[in-house]
Amino acid sequence: MGEAQGGARTYHHTAPTAMIASLDAALRRIAEEGLENVWARHQAAGDALQAGLQDMGLELFAAEGHRLPELTTVKVPEGVDSAWVRAYLLEHFSVEIGAGVKEYANTVWRIGLMGPNADAGSVALVLGALQEALRKVPALV
Repeated sequence: MGEAQGGARTYHHTAPTAMIASLDAALRRIAEEGLENVWARHQAAGDALQAGLQDMGLELFAAEGHRLPELTTVKVPEGVDSAWVRAYLLEHFSVEIGAGVKEYANTVWRIGLMGPNADAGSVALVLGALQEALRKVPALV
């Protein structure tokens, strides 16, 4: 198998079996929960996160009508060290949020709530952790 006539190989690598097994497991979870329910859960988590961030006085980056429930972009407050906050969240809460991309690397955070993390508990954890980090962040010089 995998060899043509004369012993020449017909492929150059092993299939990513772990990725295929992971995809199978994810699709089974979606089928068990129901696709409509998965969409609703992600929407509810995204809405709650976005509302909570705005209640904290933070400004969302994407315009209304262009926001995704699974990935929220929020502007880093003026005078806040983005990298320090992200490191604090990871070290103290095991919460990882992404930096922005290119010219937004230090001015935007990307917060994902996907799969099993799209729930009220994860929203509460992220909001609480971010509130604490923002209270403790050292001032930029």
